[in-house]
Amino acid sequence: MLIPARLYTRCVLALGVWALLIPLAFAAGDDVTTPPAPTPTPRCPEGQIHDRKAGKCVPVKSSALNDEDRYLAVRELAYLERYTSAAQVLDAMSDQGDDRVLAYRGFLQRKLGQMDQAIRTYQAAIDKNPNNLLVRSYMGQGFVASGDLAAARRQHDEILARGGKGTWAEVSLRDALASGRTYRY
Repeated sequence: MLIPARLYTRCVLALGVWALLIPLAFAAGDDVTTPPAPTPTPRCPEGQIHDRKAGKCVPVKSSALNDEDRYLAVRELAYLERYTSAAQVLDAMSDQGDDRVLAYRGFLQRKLGQMDQAIRTYQAAIDKNPNNLLVRSYMGQGFVASGDLAAARRQHDEILARGGKGTWAEVSLRDALASGRTYRY
């Protein structure tokens, strides 16, 4: 169910924290509050993902797949903390400089403890698309995890300045700043 950010903000104000549990997707594209829908991909052998059209596992570089299929698989594998598998799927993407690819590559680097590289990758994604709120949230959460709360607050401020109030990107970073805990997806 798609709900505009303005309506979501009203829901948050009206319902408080419970509104955060409503499954939503925003115009920002990747700003979702729910885990990815499970597919058979986690049961596929290493280096393969599920092709829903063919109904079977295929190599990540299969011409039957498009980048959107791969992107959804990356998100699912990252959520399941299968970072090596997610990186293989990212490597198969046609545009390695796409800000969404860079956002998830930075996320994987951060989760693998490569914080300096993750920050460089996040910055490359921001340079490509300064309005990518998800990458700003991931970068901010990385700063929270490493104890640099001032840098995390700067990313939070950027999200707000770019109209992201009430989005998953903003709320998750705000929660991370308040609690010190970051999200796994």
